[in-house]
Amino acid sequence: MKNMGKKNKEKNTTSTSSLKAQTLGDKGASLAKSSLNALKETKLTSPVKSVGMKLFFIIFISIIACVLAVGQLAYSQSKKIVERKVSEASYQTIVQATDNLNTIFKTYEDISMQILIDKDFHKLAEKIADSKDDYTTFEGVKELGDKLQNYVMGNDAILGVYLFPVDPKVKLVTAGSASASAAEAMVDSEWFKAIQEQKGRTYWVETQPGGFGTGDKQATIGLGRLMNDSNLSKARYMILLEISLDRIQEQYRDIQLGEGSQISIVDENNNYIANSDASLIGKPQNIKLPETENDSLKLKSTSGEDVLAAYAQFKSMNWKLVGTIPVKELVKDAAIINKMTWITVGLAALLAIAIGLLVIRTIAIPLVQLRNLMNEGERGNLTVRSAFKKRQDEIGQLGESFNKMMTQITALAKQTTLSAEEVLATASELTDASKKTAISAREISVATEEIANGASSLAVEAERGSDLTGNINMQMRTVMDANGEMVESAGDVEKASQQGTAYMGVLIEKTGMTEEMTRSMVEKVDSLKESTGSIVKILDVLNNLTKQTNILSLNATIEAARAGAAGKGFMVVADEIRKLADQSRQSIDIVAQITERISGEIEETVQVLSEAYPLFQEQIGSVKEANQIFLTVQSQMGQFVQKLDSVTGSIGMLDQSQSVLSEAMTNVSAVAQQSSATSEEVASLSTEQLSISNGLVNLSERLDSVSRQLKDSLAKFKID
Repeated sequence: MKNMGKKNKEKNTTSTSSLKAQTLGDKGASLAKSSLNALKETKLTSPVKSVGMKLFFIIFISIIACVLAVGQLAYSQSKKIVERKVSEASYQTIVQATDNLNTIFKTYEDISMQILIDKDFHKLAEKIADSKDDYTTFEGVKELGDKLQNYVMGNDAILGVYLFPVDPKVKLVTAGSASASAAEAMVDSEWFKAIQEQKGRTYWVETQPGGFGTGDKQATIGLGRLMNDSNLSKARYMILLEISLDRIQEQYRDIQLGEGSQISIVDENNNYIANSDASLIGKPQNIKLPETENDSLKLKSTSGEDVLAAYAQFKSMNWKLVGTIPVKELVKDAAIINKMTWITVGLAALLAIAIGLLVIRTIAIPLVQLRNLMNEGERGNLTVRSAFKKRQDEIGQLGESFNKMMTQITALAKQTTLSAEEVLATASELTDASKKTAISAREISVATEEIANGASSLAVEAERGSDLTGNINMQMRTVMDANGEMVESAGDVEKASQQGTAYMGVLIEKTGMTEEMTRSMVEKVDSLKESTGSIVKILDVLNNLTKQTNILSLNATIEAARAGAAGKGFMVVADEIRKLADQSRQSIDIVAQITERISGEIEETVQVLSEAYPLFQEQIGSVKEANQIFLTVQSQMGQFVQKLDSVTGSIGMLDQSQSVLSEAMTNVSAVAQQSSATSEEVASLSTEQLSISNGLVNLSERLDSVSRQLKDSLAKFKID
């Protein structure tokens, strides 16, 4: 029902959008029709280059770009929000499932511990090891198998139990569906050796697709450990609990993180321990998990697909519970936003077209009409006027300005005609002025000769100054080269100081780590010392118990002696109890001696570490002082390099000033020579000016002729 409602909502949205698009399309069509009619009446030479088309493209592209950017941004943000929310929920679900499995794994470890601390188990193992005949061995193996069968019957997830003999005196024992014949092949497996290396700690064995040796051939995992006997300080058996993998998977099989999600268990090598697809067990996972224990993040699978992974590590082993969800399945509902974005882009495109056509009608067409009027004015028709007086916008103001311009040009043409007549009268006056100019030219010729002589002397002095500046420039180059070498040397020293500082930092860090490890070792030895004291107290309690047991056995012997023949059997039992008490007392004495020796060695270790700790502190102080010296050298070399840079800059500026001075002296010399030559030319030109003044009279006559031609040209303009 939700999907149908969602589809109906999408249809309604699409229908509404289509109706809006149709309405805008009808309005745009009518506007386009009227605009085309106006364009037919207006002559357009190049429509693409017109202002209206440029404005149309700007508006169209701007609206489409804004709508598309907002839509895509909303689509991107919605995907990120969905991914974040699902990631948080998935992580919490995985953590809860992990806690549940931790409890189950702890239950199996507790079962193995119950068997380990069961005194009857060790007695039966001792009975099998000490048996002298096959029947006693068979009976012990049977009793031990029956005892293990009780644990199998109490938990239906345990398919079988194997007791592998570590001591050659005992025999293989199985319970449940475990096969004794299959157990012989397990001795050479890698996990068998790994269990022995754990020295009594639990070890979880990875999934066996066909089981360890049960008859149903289903996938199982194993829990193994050495069964250490506290009395013998060694193990006679190694136990292996074969647990159904299907029962483990039932704990999280009903958990759904989302469509296409998958929950599996992987080991420390990122290989599948449990998966809904049994063929993947033992193979590498399709994603690479980082080293962190618990996290939720977005990863890329080996096939290149983006997946959201949430995982948590179990407490009992280095396995992880991993939940993965394809990102494309999470964000597929957000695709409606992308679809609506493109629909909105289509509507925006229609709106942009309508706005563009309106701009063409209100701006582009009037501008083209005004351009045609100006073309008429260019051809000499000064009577044309615009008809935009009714408009109050910039187009109307432009039309009014065009009318005023044409009015002023008409007045200018009239005024030019009158000016041409005045030019004729001015030509005669120009002839008189030319004669006076010839007299002034003679006086100018004499003055320019004197200026030429002074310019020659100035050129000689400028050449001498240019030679001196060249010598100074060579000396400045030598100083700059020497300063550059000093800068390079200072830089090398600074780099060496930086390397020394870095090395000292690493040495300080490593020395600090050594000090921390020494402090930790002292604390652990102190803790061990306290534990040794606790052992001594426990031995005292056991010794007292042994004494009391011995006294009780003596009392029992006395009471049995009083009973006569009826108490002989009880007297034998009391005598055995007394012997066991004596053996326990002897064992306690031996353990007390060993504990006392360990306590003495711990005291010596604490003393040595206490003497070494001040030496480490002195070493750290010396290293820090050396590091401070390197830092001081580095700081001073940095200041020295900065001062050298400042000196280099000053010398560079001085060199630039010297270059400018040299160039200026060269320019002065050139200008002086040029001034001398120019003065001579001016003198010769002044001589020629007289003849030019005579030619001005002829030019005045020609000016009269040109004025008449100007009057004829103005007659071509249509003024009235």
